[in-house]
Amino acid sequence: MPSKTPPLPENPQPIKTGFFNFAQIEKYFLNEKPEGAFQVISDRTFQDLDLEDVFKFIDRSVSRIGQQYLYYFMRTIPQGDSRKQRLESIIGIFQKDPDLKTALAAEISKLSKTDAYYITSLFHGKYTERPSWYWLIKTLSAVSVLAVFSAFFFPKIIIFLIVLLPVNLGIHYWNKNNLYQYGSSIPQLLILIQAAQRILKNKEFADQDIALRARVNELDQLGLPMSIFKIEARLQGEIGQFVDYVFELFKAMFLIEPVLLFTILKILDSKRQHIKHIFQFVAETDIALSILSLRESAPYFCRPTISTQKKHLRIQEVFHPLIFNGVANDISLHEKSALLTGSNMSGKTTFIRAVGINAILGQTINTCFAKEFIMSPTKIHSSIRISDDLLGDKSYYFEEVLTLKNMLEESRSGYANLFLLDELFKGTNSVERIAIGKSVLSYLARADNLALASTHDRELSDYLTDTFDLYHFTEIIDGEDVMFDYKLKPGTLRTTNAIRILELNDYPIEIITEAVKLVDGMKSHGQARSA
Repeated sequence: MPSKTPPLPENPQPIKTGFFNFAQIEKYFLNEKPEGAFQVISDRTFQDLDLEDVFKFIDRSVSRIGQQYLYYFMRTIPQGDSRKQRLESIIGIFQKDPDLKTALAAEISKLSKTDAYYITSLFHGKYTERPSWYWLIKTLSAVSVLAVFSAFFFPKIIIFLIVLLPVNLGIHYWNKNNLYQYGSSIPQLLILIQAAQRILKNKEFADQDIALRARVNELDQLGLPMSIFKIEARLQGEIGQFVDYVFELFKAMFLIEPVLLFTILKILDSKRQHIKHIFQFVAETDIALSILSLRESAPYFCRPTISTQKKHLRIQEVFHPLIFNGVANDISLHEKSALLTGSNMSGKTTFIRAVGINAILGQTINTCFAKEFIMSPTKIHSSIRISDDLLGDKSYYFEEVLTLKNMLEESRSGYANLFLLDELFKGTNSVERIAIGKSVLSYLARADNLALASTHDRELSDYLTDTFDLYHFTEIIDGEDVMFDYKLKPGTLRTTNAIRILELNDYPIEIITEAVKLVDGMKSHGQARSA
């Protein structure tokens, strides 16, 4: 019987439902320059491996910033082990102290409002510039304060204040648009600072660097002036509205909002690295919570073993995380790549995706959906979901040519690469497809590279036996039923069932008879093609 993944635990952490706003989720990733990263996962590979859906599955974060940073984690493979070690250290803290885990999750979840997505704009975005006439704002503010105090001694100055008030009101409401631009980000920054303080108060986080604590304290001192950015719900009832109007008039009279706004923005602009450092710290803590919940809800998982051996990949009972109760498979490659044969729907592409997904997750969140996953540090590239680019006037074949050209360039980069390929050059004729496929796969498998490729062309396997191990998936036809066990088997597929499947689906007998005769004729001339 095929090995299936065991059922999930009785009380798994629920998977998030509802809308995932990827336009906001990916903001940090798109704006951050991952200097020193081993690899940034390309859009092509991200789409080929359905990593957007995988992200939805693995995301158990409790805050929006954790969600943004987790997406960044999934798209960037770091250089070295420091990120992995920090992550496992925090996970270990939460495993030892469930009460602390619950308490910090509650604190970080205060950043769960969509407004928290905008914190990144405070260190990635461009700040509103002071107007050239800002000196006038400061002058009018100072004059207003001086005039109010002087009115106690010289009442006639009230007339001057009455004349000055409309001018200040105009500036006050002109500034409202500037203020509203930060009505989401800065109030959430205050919550972020508070969350960082709460985390750092625990002795388990005592080893955090001094620079982080100093930065948290520096920004905390700005808490009072930044409180003007809190956009609170207006008080209900006539008395509440009256109080609100009086307070608004007070702020307008002294131009409090524009003076504080541009003062705070100047300070925050100089503290971008402070904000970013605190963002990463709190978000990484949330990621640790997320990964721990993911591991607790998985039927099984492993942390990858990073090997120093070149061209080596050993996987036991790997499964695709998006397929409930799916079939687990093993594969072991050493010095050779792998070529998969088999009919449609037998499991080839799903297996390739499962290996690719786990190779990425293993190197990004240190978690694989497998019993064992041994690999060397490896870049992942794919050519699975190719389509015509009608707007760009590119055919399927030309799109694949460009994709594979990029892979060929990567294969010469000097780094180890894992190339994932599904049915190479299926947009061209069979003779050239086999010839080009063999040449390309042999080239990709040079140096420290491994390729995991699928094909319907059984003849291709005859040309690649020196550099590729052969595997296959097969179906079983039992009477009127077609069944798949989705189990990877060694060797190449020697049987074909394509015509039989047409027959089972009631194709006209004339088509079946003619197809059988043509296949027999091709075989007799040594020109048989794969089903």
